[in-house]
Amino acid sequence: MRRIPSTPRPGWKPLVESQGLLYATWEEDDGTEVPYWHEEAYYELTLDEVDRLEDVTEELHEMSLAAARHVIEHGDLTAFGLPDEARGYLRITLEEEHPSVYGRFDLAWGGDGRAAKLLEYNADTPTALIEASLVQWYWLRDCFPERDQWNSLHERLVRTWRRIKPYLRSETMHFAHVEGTEDEEEWLHTAYLRDTATEAGLTTIGLEVAEIGWDSERLRFVDLEERGIDTMFMLYPWEDMLAEPFGKHLMSHPRSCLFVEPAWKAILSNKALLAVLWELYPGHPNLLPAFLDSPRGMESYVAKPLHGREGDAIRIVTPAGEHIQPAEAYGDEGWCFQEYVPLPDFDGNKPVLGAWVVDGKSAGVGIRESSGPVTDGYARFLPHLIDGPAPDEDTRLAWLDED
Repeated sequence: MRRIPSTPRPGWKPLVESQGLLYATWEEDDGTEVPYWHEEAYYELTLDEVDRLEDVTEELHEMSLAAARHVIEHGDLTAFGLPDEARGYLRITLEEEHPSVYGRFDLAWGGDGRAAKLLEYNADTPTALIEASLVQWYWLRDCFPERDQWNSLHERLVRTWRRIKPYLRSETMHFAHVEGTEDEEEWLHTAYLRDTATEAGLTTIGLEVAEIGWDSERLRFVDLEERGIDTMFMLYPWEDMLAEPFGKHLMSHPRSCLFVEPAWKAILSNKALLAVLWELYPGHPNLLPAFLDSPRGMESYVAKPLHGREGDAIRIVTPAGEHIQPAEAYGDEGWCFQEYVPLPDFDGNKPVLGAWVVDGKSAGVGIRESSGPVTDGYARFLPHLIDGPAPDEDTRLAWLDED
């Protein structure tokens, strides 16, 4: 793995915005515009490295599924910051195999011969999917059309919707996002997933989460037109939904609507998963020691809020001192204490690999890097390529068909 300086394409910002990345830059307090999409450098992986990382990603996914079953059957949901009365609903969504489409493992790995280490599993959010699936692919086509990329995300998303279509309650599917403008990340990722479902042949309807209603006579969710919602993608944290009044409807009427992603993903998207994985697979080469009650004597560790996002409230403790990330909204739900491993360092740039699974298969990677020890909301997204020739389209499709 190498970080290679490069020259940005002329007019890169309007170009990536036209591809859906409307948050390509962010603004400093003094008005300075800073790129989030960063093509002044790219990362190069070898084909052997990608093959190994694909195996790691799929193994971690299978281990996480086993951990979810273990927690739902035997675990303490309150240790996850979840209501124990949700257990029956979570069990139904898992045992009845309510479909899951995607997930993203954040891995610490720098190609130096050491094993990749799991930092967390972003199992219930599509954040960074547009840039990983579309934008870096178009960058590759423009800049290195003869090279390959670890990226089959778009094709696998469409194929997954086609595969699960017979298992959905209806071929009409609602896609709900939190209230916001059309240039915000939640809306854009919901719209992108909706596009992939439409490409797969589903009829889709978009709405905001706040526009979802409950019909107390029909005992089902409805949209603004009073249409029953049979199947829904909802970009809203399950840990919040399960604690709110609408979540009570799901516990009372668990088969009133089929959700993609399903409620059992609340286990996998929780930092407490890290401690359960270590309990079930102690010493696994791709895991770090992690505990819920305390650091248990670890000299260097990271305290992570169970429901945290974007590095919020993270505290890194080492013999040299502490680094405390500003806290916005998390921590009251509890903490996970994970052994600290420094991120790889490429001349002051510290990358985290976001390894995606789609329908349980490794599907690509997005690389974000920071200048500090925490990959937070100010991190940069860099494209990548594989040090090898691009396959022809027939070969590429054959690889997908093998799965």
